[in-house]
Amino acid sequence: MTSATAVTPAAGLDDEERARLDAAIDDLEAGSRTWTALSVGQRATLLRAVRTAVAASAEEWAHTASASKGLGGSHPLRGEEWLAGPYSVLGALDAYAETLTRIGEGRNPLEGIRIGRAPDGRTRVRAFPLTGLDKVLLSGFTGEVWLEPGTTPRTARATAGLAQRTPHETGGVGLVLGAGNVSSIPVLDVLYELLAHNRTALLKVNPTQDALVPVFEHAFAALIEPGFLRIVRGGGDVGAYLTGHKRLAHVHITGSAATFDAITWGPSSGPDAPAAKRRRREDRPLLKKPITAELGGVSPIIVVPGEWSDADLRFHAEHIATMRLQNSGHNCIAGQVVILSSDWAQAGAFRAALRRAYAKAPERPIWYPRSEDRMRQANDDYPDALVLGDRLLVEIDPEGDATAVENTEYFAPVLGVVALPGTGQDFLDAAVAHANEKLQGTLGANLLIDPATQKALGTGFERAITELRYGSIAINAWTAFGFITPTLTWGAFPGNTLQNVGSGIGVVHNALLLDRVERSVLHGPFRPFPRSLPVVNGGGRFTILPKPPWFVTARTGAAVSEGLTRFRASGGIVGLVKTLVQALRA
Repeated sequence: MTSATAVTPAAGLDDEERARLDAAIDDLEAGSRTWTALSVGQRATLLRAVRTAVAASAEEWAHTASASKGLGGSHPLRGEEWLAGPYSVLGALDAYAETLTRIGEGRNPLEGIRIGRAPDGRTRVRAFPLTGLDKVLLSGFTGEVWLEPGTTPRTARATAGLAQRTPHETGGVGLVLGAGNVSSIPVLDVLYELLAHNRTALLKVNPTQDALVPVFEHAFAALIEPGFLRIVRGGGDVGAYLTGHKRLAHVHITGSAATFDAITWGPSSGPDAPAAKRRRREDRPLLKKPITAELGGVSPIIVVPGEWSDADLRFHAEHIATMRLQNSGHNCIAGQVVILSSDWAQAGAFRAALRRAYAKAPERPIWYPRSEDRMRQANDDYPDALVLGDRLLVEIDPEGDATAVENTEYFAPVLGVVALPGTGQDFLDAAVAHANEKLQGTLGANLLIDPATQKALGTGFERAITELRYGSIAINAWTAFGFITPTLTWGAFPGNTLQNVGSGIGVVHNALLLDRVERSVLHGPFRPFPRSLPVVNGGGRFTILPKPPWFVTARTGAAVSEGLTRFRASGGIVGLVKTLVQALRA
């Protein structure tokens, strides 16, 4: 992901600005003492107060975010900002409050939650759905958190709760360098600092989100007033001053690997570049405090060959177009490389459906800073790519070079298609190996497979999923669904280091506060309603959802996304029924 402000030397800050930032840290240090004096039950009550304010701010939040991205009041994709903003945060607050309530009452966060075994000595926690409402509205979707090999169910229960198991031990003050592309990311990262680590948080917003600061200040006033949160604006000079601040205990960044390296080792260009290279070589980082990060990558979309109907081909072509084009491709979770079977009898038909879906999706501004440069880079990398309105489709010939599209996170509407030989298990194994070995990063992977083919593969299918080294895996779904599901986890596959950070270090979200997380695995329905009905679904998952509202091709997606957020915020069965009726017209 290329979404955090680049770090530059802090020499440009004047004394007044430094004093302002230092005063914010003073407030947070005092707030840290207040935070550790609160019981876990009091913290749950506080989260419910925050929730009330977020619900009251939801409309202003969504409209402000939409306007900042050039989505006017009638734009068909403005619903993205309802789901990616207040909806996500409301769900997280509900889930965290439930976890803290259980701990405060002396219960385990995993009480009543199914825990089973995953391959190779792993434990899996059935983390979604956990409420009756989710089981109905999001029927057909399930999610698991897989823990690291060797972690037993007993250990999972004993360690769940993280810092809330020792609420009076402070984690100090943490710095959150906020993402600039999705409005929920900065505040979700702040919540994780508070709840997983007992750290009060200094949030430096990305300049692209300056317009949202007043919304955040109102929505999170209950955290700001006692000194648990401070929000500051600024560019790279502010970021550089804060990352080097001795009174900050930890840094969390959502951004690019280049920004991470500049923070950790120093600038990679200019007069200080040799010193940065020497520090890296000697494993002596410039940063003297721990750092966690979510840094994006190139996400695969593996399409397992099977016998698909014309409706299946159209639906999943639109599914893939959504994975790439939502938020104009300015997502760390955007699918970028489709991996197809060259031996699939329907490969040609699917390619044609994908071209149509990709071209027909509504146009929108390419709004993120420097995205035009990345589009030009993609054009230079692939001058023969299909130019479809405001987007590129790169179909790599068998003899072509996929290196650029597989190793450059374009962070823009650029979609690549590569082909591998084989069918069945042979293709799936080859596609998994290709994703692991050829694509940059380990953040998220998507896989589409029809129910009959998945059943035929049997245990070979789960073995292949186990081999897929990504922190979030979505099967017949998009990893963005995992991102907005608070009881799942979000972050790179474990194993990255300061020297080779890849897609990042650590996880966020994780509202069950699980320890030793390896990955989250999400399963969705292959077919939407009414084709999900058992009589026509061939053993697939049933869902009441027709075309999901997050699809860029959903005609009523904006209204349905707004309606679902309003229902999440305030309830109201009449409004929900109206929203569901609109969903049927998608």
